[in-house]
Amino acid sequence: MTIFFQKELDKMKKLILSLGAMVEERVHLAIRAIEDGDTQIAATIIKSDYEIDEKEVEVEEECLKIMALYQPVAVDLRFLVAVIKINNDLERIADEAVNIAERVANISGKQDGAFSFDYSHMAEIAEDMVKKSLDALVNLDVDLAFKVVTLDDDVDNLHATAYDLIKKEMQKMPAMAGALINLYLISRHLERIADHATNIAEEVIYLVEGEIVRHGNY
Repeated sequence: MTIFFQKELDKMKKLILSLGAMVEERVHLAIRAIEDGDTQIAATIIKSDYEIDEKEVEVEEECLKIMALYQPVAVDLRFLVAVIKINNDLERIADEAVNIAERVANISGKQDGAFSFDYSHMAEIAEDMVKKSLDALVNLDVDLAFKVVTLDDDVDNLHATAYDLIKKEMQKMPAMAGALINLYLISRHLERIADHATNIAEEVIYLVEGEIVRHGNY
């Protein structure tokens, strides 16, 4: 039973890392869509979302099956619990990438050279947080996981800056309110991607150290 159980755990690791790679690619594409205003990339992200959803269900079902069949304890149970939570956060990150794609599609051709917000720095940090959180998971690297957690404040600050600037622009150009709201929501979606990457990092810390570090309990 131990050999079969280990094989199931190895399979689970491959599944969650495969999902992670898919999600990381969606985030990268979403950021390209923002930078280039590329509606074709946006459409690709939206149309392929079902792939993430299917993989997320597969991971959860496999986790529950392993828990029912083998009744794991200690670190193995902790691993499966962490995977279930990380699985959910990865699916939500992919949802945010779809949301960004929808905003890009909505904004396209509607700004007419009006105000735009430079998301490059915010997007770079959010994407890096996703990558680092997954690297932390692969290598069970607590130090790297903590780095992800500390980066979340940077994204929050940039999100607040975007809100202030876009609100001022909306007051000056109320006719552009629709496009500006979509522009602001891109900021919100990037901020949520960073939040979910932080959640993954916190689960890595829990997995390795057995300590729950949510809600600033570091």
